[in-house]
Amino acid sequence: MQANARLTGQAAAVLVVLLAVEGLTLVNVRQLVTLHVFVGMLLVPPVLLKLASTGWRFVRYYTGDPAYRQKGPPPLPLRLLGPIVVVLTAVVFGSGIALLLTPSSLRNELLFVHKASFVLWFGAMTIHVLAHILETARLAPADILRRTRKEVRGAGARVWTVAGSLVVGSILGVVMVPTVGHWLAYGGPHRGG
Repeated sequence: MQANARLTGQAAAVLVVLLAVEGLTLVNVRQLVTLHVFVGMLLVPPVLLKLASTGWRFVRYYTGDPAYRQKGPPPLPLRLLGPIVVVLTAVVFGSGIALLLTPSSLRNELLFVHKASFVLWFGAMTIHVLAHILETARLAPADILRRTRKEVRGAGARVWTVAGSLVVGSILGVVMVPTVGHWLAYGGPHRGG
């Protein structure tokens, strides 16, 4: 259980940093759309990793694993917020990727979905992050710091898993950045953006 908590904390810390960078691109998305796309794609594997690790906790708790049952569920408001965060995350990332891959005839609708879901997602994520920030700050460095690294077996595997998600995300970013030129040629972020 503690191993999964550490993995979740590491993934969450990476996401906080990368999402802050992604947020900064919104200040001038017309000029920073290439960076916005790269960071957005870079985020996909760590987001999936975080969803998998929290999903694992969910499954273990509800299938009666004693260690997870002893820790107990998150507070009720966070349990209610969880599915909303997951759905909005899927919509924000899915619509962003779809904007790059679909015909220009769907661009205005997808851009609206991307922006509207982002606004809702930002509100839900703000609550989620604030509720978990202290736990994340405690867990994220635990597998890296010498004094806590050996307390839970598998520290190296967890660190490499997070690093691997960043490598895969970087590859996705490099692969998808060329689609920005095509997207800009057919209207880009200045249409309704």
